[in-house]
Amino acid sequence: MNIQHQRVVELCNELRLGGVAAQYTMLAQKAAEKHTSFTDFVEELLVAERESRRARAREMFALIACFPAIRTPDQYDFNFATGAPRKQIMELASLAFVERAENVVFLGPSGVGKTHLAIALGYLATQRGYKTRFFSAADLVLMLEAAQRQGRCRQLMHCAVDAYPLLIIDEIGYLPMSREQANLFFQVVAHCYERGSMILTSNVSFGSRDSAFAGDGVLTVAMLDRILQHSIIVSINGESLRLKDKRKAGLLAAPTKQKHLPRRLTRSILAASGLRGRRR
Repeated sequence: MNIQHQRVVELCNELRLGGVAAQYTMLAQKAAEKHTSFTDFVEELLVAERESRRARAREMFALIACFPAIRTPDQYDFNFATGAPRKQIMELASLAFVERAENVVFLGPSGVGKTHLAIALGYLATQRGYKTRFFSAADLVLMLEAAQRQGRCRQLMHCAVDAYPLLIIDEIGYLPMSREQANLFFQVVAHCYERGSMILTSNVSFGSRDSAFAGDGVLTVAMLDRILQHSIIVSINGESLRLKDKRKAGLLAAPTKQKHLPRRLTRSILAASGLRGRRR
């Protein structure tokens, strides 16, 4: 690198043009060899800067999403999870539901990969430029309670809910909520309604969902109405993916046959509640 090139790189670093600084020497040599016009050379430098910034943004979005781990749809074991609707899940990877401010609800027993799929869709969203935030339902409720005690509920809603086009809430119904917690959770759902998308995972069927929300049937119906009006419901049946290796090694007994919530019954429950989730 000659002195002039070094000065250019130093100026780029000072102006925070990291993409230009990283690619300048290589692109300058390439332009000299191919006798590229000055305009084409400048365009290549600007493209390099744009791609560098996009890459940094993707890394930052994945970081602030607070995923417990990085997962992708390709890592999901459809061969084992035979109850997972592969075509439906692959269609969700287009992220068209985020553009339409629709919700995705993953329903199924523990261990079938609901969290994996929710994270995978969320990670895809970060790589395509969507701000995304992951919460477990329990952590979100604790955060809301702390904010309410400190008089910061409105600030928290703005910073942790409204700021994200995609909100992922995992394990709804795993632990029952008190009435106050259920009311706070309802505020999150109401804030997201028709303004952003949510991905929700739960092992609780719609028919018994009010038990998760302090037994308040009115609040539960109001909440489901907002969640399911513009939603895609993904029902997954099957055995726990986490136990498959132990079962293969003979450490666990073979599973007894369990009855899972069939899709027809899910639709019946929705119809009885006056709510219909949109299926694909």
